[in-house]
Amino acid sequence: MSARVTSGIQYSSFSGWLDRPTDHAPSLEGQVDADVVVVGGGYLGMGTALRLAERGIDVALLDSQFCGWGAASRNAGYLTNTLAGDAQMLAALHPRRLRKAIRFADSSVGFSNGLIERHGIECDYERTGNVIAAVTEGQLKRSRHNAGILVDAGADAEFVEGRAFGLPDAFFGGIYERAGGLINPGKYARGLRDAVLKSGARVYENSPVGSIRPGRAGVVVTTPAGRIRAQRVVIANNAHSRDLAIAPPRMTAPLWVSLVETEPIDPERLRATGWTSRVGISTHHLVLESYRITPRNTILFGVRRPEAARGALGAREVDPRVASDLVRAFRLRFPTLSDVEPRRAWGGWIAMTPSWLPLAGEADDNVFYAIACNGHGLAQGPYLGALLADRLAGDDPHEDLRTLWRRRPWFSPSPASSATAVRAAWTVDRLSDRLGRRAG
Repeated sequence: MSARVTSGIQYSSFSGWLDRPTDHAPSLEGQVDADVVVVGGGYLGMGTALRLAERGIDVALLDSQFCGWGAASRNAGYLTNTLAGDAQMLAALHPRRLRKAIRFADSSVGFSNGLIERHGIECDYERTGNVIAAVTEGQLKRSRHNAGILVDAGADAEFVEGRAFGLPDAFFGGIYERAGGLINPGKYARGLRDAVLKSGARVYENSPVGSIRPGRAGVVVTTPAGRIRAQRVVIANNAHSRDLAIAPPRMTAPLWVSLVETEPIDPERLRATGWTSRVGISTHHLVLESYRITPRNTILFGVRRPEAARGALGAREVDPRVASDLVRAFRLRFPTLSDVEPRRAWGGWIAMTPSWLPLAGEADDNVFYAIACNGHGLAQGPYLGALLADRLAGDDPHEDLRTLWRRRPWFSPSPASSATAVRAAWTVDRLSDRLGRRAG
């Protein structure tokens, strides 16, 4: 794993969860034909290709690096039925779709549980559930209100008090979402990759897509050394979809999200913080903070200060200034662990949609797209991919797919699309923290 070490932190350009695979599938060379081509080997792309292969469809999966290279192996590992965004905001923006979107999110966790069990994926799964937690009295009040909105809309959730539920002392309470828990996302991505490779799907790695061109004879997908002619194509490369000319403009706003992991911590010290439940925690900020315990008894924390895209979405390392900001937040939330040192940092690109909800549709004749990220693609990606695969295999669209389907490939600008908006959200969150501490 290529990395540099600065001020005691190892900065990786890949992931801290596992090393890169050495058994790459061959790259695409020459001309081949397929029923369906899936572009992108993340959770969604692998879920789509796996389901198509199980349905007997001749499917080819292309990835510019290797399956699982992107956010699939780099995220914090929350398998959750959470929707992105504040519940009150979602209820205002999507009053008629909220209940159906919540049902989709709940179903995605059940689907992921089935994938893990069916394929025997070893991914250190702890079925703890997760909490959206408050760190100020104002957030706690909003949390109670939002819990009511979610429960009324059918979510498998409840409001919990912090100390009584086993949250660390700095977290006053929050919305406990029972479904799912915490996994090693790198191992999960590797397990899905193994399942796809065994499924009969044709996998081509190190095969970046240059163009997708629909025509009378089918859709032609080109790579540097080859081309595939297919009946249909699925764009499933999330944040990187913006690099394809045929993808709908403004469909996604890419954000770079950073994570930092501490050195191992004595289990007794972890319990002394009050964190006896071991649930994954995210906060009620405009831009959430996340905290979780790993199987190696470290704390992994991140998000808080994402970065908007500027130029190409290539491999990169965490900005040391962002890492320092994340460490400051960790020491604020866990003052009794102020001597615990950060040891590793990595990050990845995620896709934010203008609606904050997953989506799917048709970009051009026989060219489909699907996005299931907004920071929650781990559970939602494979499920949305399977729903789209079933539609392509000839089934009537599932109700969950109809909930997310866009009739027109047109999108308004995302609120997360500019660096100015991201910085403003960070500033508002820090002001909220200071006011909350004064009120306490």
